[in-house]
Amino acid sequence: MSIDYLLTEEQRMIKDLCHQIAEEQIKPAAAKYDETGEFPWDIVKILADSDVFSVPIPEQYGGMGGGVLETALVTEELSWGCAGIALAFGGTGLGTFPILLFGNEEQKQKYLPPIARGEKLAAFAITEADAGSDAARIRTTATRDGDHYLLNGTKQWITNGGEAEVYTVIALTDKEKGARGASCFIVDKDTPGLEFGKKENKLGIRASSTREVIFNDCPVPKENLLAREGMGFIVALRTFDQARPGVAAQAVGIAQRALDEAAHYARVRKQFGHPIASFQGVQFMLADMAIQVEASRALVYSAARMIDTGAKNISMASAICKTHASDTAMKVTVDGVQIFGGYGYMKEYPVEKLLRDAKITQIYEGSNEIQRNVIAANLLKESMAKD
Repeated sequence: MSIDYLLTEEQRMIKDLCHQIAEEQIKPAAAKYDETGEFPWDIVKILADSDVFSVPIPEQYGGMGGGVLETALVTEELSWGCAGIALAFGGTGLGTFPILLFGNEEQKQKYLPPIARGEKLAAFAITEADAGSDAARIRTTATRDGDHYLLNGTKQWITNGGEAEVYTVIALTDKEKGARGASCFIVDKDTPGLEFGKKENKLGIRASSTREVIFNDCPVPKENLLAREGMGFIVALRTFDQARPGVAAQAVGIAQRALDEAAHYARVRKQFGHPIASFQGVQFMLADMAIQVEASRALVYSAARMIDTGAKNISMASAICKTHASDTAMKVTVDGVQIFGGYGYMKEYPVEKLLRDAKITQIYEGSNEIQRNVIAANLLKESMAKD
């Protein structure tokens, strides 16, 4: 990293530790997990033993007390090693945010300490077959039955699905109210009636488990309701506002790795008797890649700092950093493959995997088209306020 982002000593230590894990543990294993699609439990144990899962958890629940910026630093560096493996951490963060933001003291005491220790992974379940970008179309229901709610429905494409022990789930408690009738629940993996579909066979992030999460009269204690009935979409929106810098950080990590690989290759690859790095066309490509990566990183760190300092309107900043960084990841990885030439198209070289991994960052946690809608809506609202 060539630009000083004025990180504290503790933040630099977190970043350095996670880069070391990525370099020494994740990078050598990335191709194997990409090929097999296995879940990287051995790496998860290393992350747990290194207290990485504790970074975003408050100190009173056994964590380091880090914020969105510290979480982004972890995600960026782990994703440099492998974006799919990094999602064991990233998906857990997404599933934990609803508890951090809306959990009561009893819920936090029960769920946050084992997550901080890396004993339990978490997942967030909102997406359904007919409710992707249009999340208001969810059909999963939660019907009150005495001291429990009975959950019925199927969630789709859930990161950490089947591996996580803790699921934060958006379901309708009042179908007549539409989006205003949604609520959020904490569901334990061992709850009767909770099942998992097949593991999806994906283009990229193949080390991450992506599955359907299925509820068949799944009884959830009323004590596991987050906030109150009807708050589900507020929980979801606030969760995504806080989590999108994490997706952006993942994209930055992927893009930085592509830049690093391309710069090294350009120095050692010779054509016409000279390293291809001596050709101005390649130099300009590398320079543009570096500009885009640093601009994305600056946006991620800035948005994360805004959130951590309690800024009120974070939706626009969160959407901007996610959109720019993910678009950058795609462009930089494509350029990385181009610099490698024919070798870049081969699986024995890392850039083709980076390209495959980059694509999902433009899609999940709100597609970039949806992000542009959010950005435009905020922009026009600010413009009207000035009139």
